[in-house]
Amino acid sequence: MSHSFGKPFSKNSLNLPKVALLALAIAITGCNSNSTEAKQSKPVTSKNTTTASAESDPAVVNAIQANLKASGIEQKIISAVPTSMENMYWVNAEGVPAFYSDKEGRHIILGQILEVGKQQPVEISSELTAKVAKEKLAAVDKSELIIYPAKGATKAVVYAFTDADCPYCTKMHSEMDQINAEGIEVRYLAWPRSEASVPKMEAIWCSNDRKTAMNKAKMGQEISSPKCDSPVKSHIDLGLSLGVSGTPAVFTESGVQIGGYLPAKQLAAAAIANK
Repeated sequence: MSHSFGKPFSKNSLNLPKVALLALAIAITGCNSNSTEAKQSKPVTSKNTTTASAESDPAVVNAIQANLKASGIEQKIISAVPTSMENMYWVNAEGVPAFYSDKEGRHIILGQILEVGKQQPVEISSELTAKVAKEKLAAVDKSELIIYPAKGATKAVVYAFTDADCPYCTKMHSEMDQINAEGIEVRYLAWPRSEASVPKMEAIWCSNDRKTAMNKAKMGQEISSPKCDSPVKSHIDLGLSLGVSGTPAVFTESGVQIGGYLPAKQLAAAAIANK
């Protein structure tokens, strides 16, 4: 990935290494910067039973901030919330996916921590991750989205980070009529996977008729439009903060990531189960 947001750790900010981004992402069918192939995943339907305080610990925030600064890393820490694992905090920082830290803020863990011993393994930050995603996605103004409404009653809404050059995104888009017919409203956000895709995505979002431009782009047609103050960059940053590393990345209104590409009926079932 040639975006600046794909750089490793630097002295200026805590940009997560590509391998960490991939570890943080759910194993989904979609396109990423390394391959156009990915694995099929099952829809997420189970609820996380992990309980944790929803309140951030300011002392831990300050400790992480101070230790990062001592190591020459300037990064704004937003929150540090205790998890069900003793002395382990789930940390949100500006512009990067969430990560874990101990109470002293001296050790940063990039990746997943699974709680086992129950019916199935559970990622200990699942509920917290979904809560943040829900809030951030709800905060996006609808004027920034390309919306394909449900046909008939709306049973669920999904947000999809998409790229006009991603084959799996194209496959999902080709099933849009069926997805909408299942009662699912799709809200697109821009997430170009490479610098080469950025102009096309900006052209779509700068078009007078975004839906027509998106439809044409998904069919491989060239799109041109005047320059504008598009939300593409802010969508990229939002996706990164939610751990997006490939497209499509599909989230429900409740903040649960239900996958990458899923056939229309499976996507609808997962969206309704996790709304």
